[in-house]
Amino acid sequence: MFEAFAQIEKVVDTLKGASSQLMLTVSTVPAFASTWLVPRLGSFNRQYPEIEVRVETTSCLVDLRRDRVDIALRHGLGHYPDLDVTRLVTPVLVPVASPSLLAHTRPLQTPQDCLDYPLLHDADRADWALWLNAHGVSPDARSERGSSFEDDALLIRAAESGQGLALVPELHAQSEIKSGRLVKVLDNPWPAVFSYYIVSRKETIHRPEVRAFTEWLLNEARNGDREYVGQGEVNL
Repeated sequence: MFEAFAQIEKVVDTLKGASSQLMLTVSTVPAFASTWLVPRLGSFNRQYPEIEVRVETTSCLVDLRRDRVDIALRHGLGHYPDLDVTRLVTPVLVPVASPSLLAHTRPLQTPQDCLDYPLLHDADRADWALWLNAHGVSPDARSERGSSFEDDALLIRAAESGQGLALVPELHAQSEIKSGRLVKVLDNPWPAVFSYYIVSRKETIHRPEVRAFTEWLLNEARNGDREYVGQGEVNL
């Protein structure tokens, strides 16, 4: 009997300890979570073991109040009225392909050569036309053909399997490029129009767990490739 009460007391003490943990809910798009945020999250957990982080992924725009989200990492132009907004990173788009695809076709030497390959697209199907125009190439019907994917992670997987050339944010494909599963076919990076922003409610930005996570995110960006770092706050 006493042993049973002791076990109950131990469980209660454990639950009390768990309830004292600071909880933080972070929402972002799946590709950014899987390629940038989650691989780095271990360092935050080591620095702040008292803060429990819950990562939610969705392609839909969340309502920070209704959905009980503390921080949203949003991909856009930074116009989020009545919220606290800090620019985190601005991706650079690069054309990539699998080595197997390039091994059986003629070499790519200019942006124009990309039109001779099957092209893979994101859901909007706009990036290839914009990238070609930025590099002095007039897009034609070939720039609009090919499979499209809702999520950058799927687009990267399709390129990795040799289905065509993909224009992707380099920060999403860093591990594939580093390992050689993908190669940059041309040294013609192109700054994306959209950036990733740290967004939170003005009434919550001074909470210790929100402040700690925001500072950690910015530090991670500064310690990464300088090409991606976004600095300065935009309060709208």
